[in-house]
Amino acid sequence: MAKVTRDDVARLAGTSTAVVSYVINNGPRPVAPATRERVLAAIKELGYRPDRVAQAMASRRTDLIGMIVPDARQPFFGEMTHAVEQAAAERGKMVLVGNTDYVAEREVHYLRAFLGMRVSGLILVSHALNDHAAAEIEAWDARVVLLHERPELIDDVAVVTDDLGGARLAVRHLLDHGHPYVACMGGTADTPAVGDPVSDHVEGWRQAMAEAGIPTEGRLFEAPYNRYDAYQVGLELLAGPDRPPAIFCSTDDQAIGVLRAARELRIDVPAQLAVAGFDDVKEAALTDPPLTTVASDRSAMARAAVDLVLDDGLRVPGSQRERLKQFPSRLVRRASCGCAA
Repeated sequence: MAKVTRDDVARLAGTSTAVVSYVINNGPRPVAPATRERVLAAIKELGYRPDRVAQAMASRRTDLIGMIVPDARQPFFGEMTHAVEQAAAERGKMVLVGNTDYVAEREVHYLRAFLGMRVSGLILVSHALNDHAAAEIEAWDARVVLLHERPELIDDVAVVTDDLGGARLAVRHLLDHGHPYVACMGGTADTPAVGDPVSDHVEGWRQAMAEAGIPTEGRLFEAPYNRYDAYQVGLELLAGPDRPPAIFCSTDDQAIGVLRAARELRIDVPAQLAVAGFDDVKEAALTDPPLTTVASDRSAMARAAVDLVLDDGLRVPGSQRERLKQFPSRLVRRASCGCAA
């Protein structure tokens, strides 16, 4: 059976191949509604399928968006990736996802691979962008939107949440429950000092404690972001002689690990230990007790990132304020802090 071509569609619809292209690509020129309907009916009748590879070669762009994340197995990144996929689908795009596992070389690998595939744009969740990755982005003159994190090495448009303000909300709330101090579970030794959400969470904790006149020395504890390693850190911390009365965790995954450690050590939460996290992953509402946390609008952030990465004016220089889109954070009160369930 002969392959159906664009010429076949044009003949059946009684129009030109250029008009067929405008309908398929939704532009660049408008098509009258009646003509569009004839073209779509011809496409359906003939079973025509556009050659996406040929289109990509001609336009030097594909219908793909690349997305690079540290670890999509973590609930926060999994939920954010899903939100980006939904937003991209609304724009007729598909998403390719690469996991770096927090390894700089893997980030460079995916940057080269996705940019070499001529993706329409790249959404980058970078834990610690290095010089090689920044050079790749600059060399390709790529459309890049930073999501969730904003590394210092590149000045591309960033979509973030108010991490510092959200952390202050959570710590103030724990202090308002009457605790003499709040400990903080931060990141690891290689967590970037600037531009990283966890660094902002730690800084928000410091500010809230300082505003209350409470010292922070010896009350910040390093832990990986995932629940499994945070659980091990939590066991050691909670079994020690200086168990804190309340803990603010930089991620919900850390907080879930701490809750598991407390349960294993038979420490009553929140009567003997108050816990709060950050991210409001869906599982946070199902922990025992349900986790108090800080939420942001991931769907709106994902939609903004997709809209920006497909914007032809993305690479036009602008002020730092114009290039940073920040979404507000909000406190979600649940039982782990002592609030009524």
